[in-house]
Amino acid sequence: MGFEHLKVESGDRIGWIEYWRPPLNAFNWEMLLEVPKALAQLLNDSDTRVIIFASALEKYFSTGADLKVFQAMSPDDLRRWVETCHSLVLQMRAAQKPLLACINGIAVGGGLEIVLHCDVRFAANDAKLGQPEINIAFIPPVGATQAYGRLLGRSRALRFLYEGSPVSAQEALEMGLVDFVVPADRLRAETAAYAVTLAKKPAGTLAVIRNCITVGMERPFEEALRLELDAAIALGSSRDFAEGLQAFLEKRTPKWE
Repeated sequence: MGFEHLKVESGDRIGWIEYWRPPLNAFNWEMLLEVPKALAQLLNDSDTRVIIFASALEKYFSTGADLKVFQAMSPDDLRRWVETCHSLVLQMRAAQKPLLACINGIAVGGGLEIVLHCDVRFAANDAKLGQPEINIAFIPPVGATQAYGRLLGRSRALRFLYEGSPVSAQEALEMGLVDFVVPADRLRAETAAYAVTLAKKPAGTLAVIRNCITVGMERPFEEALRLELDAAIALGSSRDFAEGLQAFLEKRTPKWE
């Protein structure tokens, strides 16, 4: 499948979705609609075990939505835009493969909001991250009001969105917005190396862990425990579990199915 505003590739069990709309990676309709298609393509590729969201531009991860596109929107258009964003969020939350983010340069608005729904976020040490929507009397609508509350806690999320000011990568790390800060010239390599370690793990178990946490944390505790119980029973009868036990006892590297 060809893409105009994304670079999509896969190799060594790692898939990449890179924003590619120079000069700023500002999202228009075409770019927004390409993201779920690219994600579906990699999720359906049996050779791809881990997916990384990144930017193909050196200085910009994304500046969010193209405001000229927003100026031309009717209320129905805006509803369709936000519903498209929410559909992508649900697709990412339901993904059966680990999703990583590789954040460089200026990362604000919707492009950043998308990767809030990844599992682990790497940021370059010179990256700047922010949600400036308050400055145009708007909110971050890519599931971000919900994601920030869960990532940062209510008070810090409110302050971040109230103020609308970008933060440094180190500040983002301290807030819990990103998980790792690495030198800019090592960003892609460090993210890819982490992806490789995940790609060597049993894929089915990664999917179960992701589902138990992503779905379970939204449910009442006792209901989430039942989800965990069902998952443990299912994994306990899997070939990978039997292989993991046998490999451990034989002190060898397991060969996952």
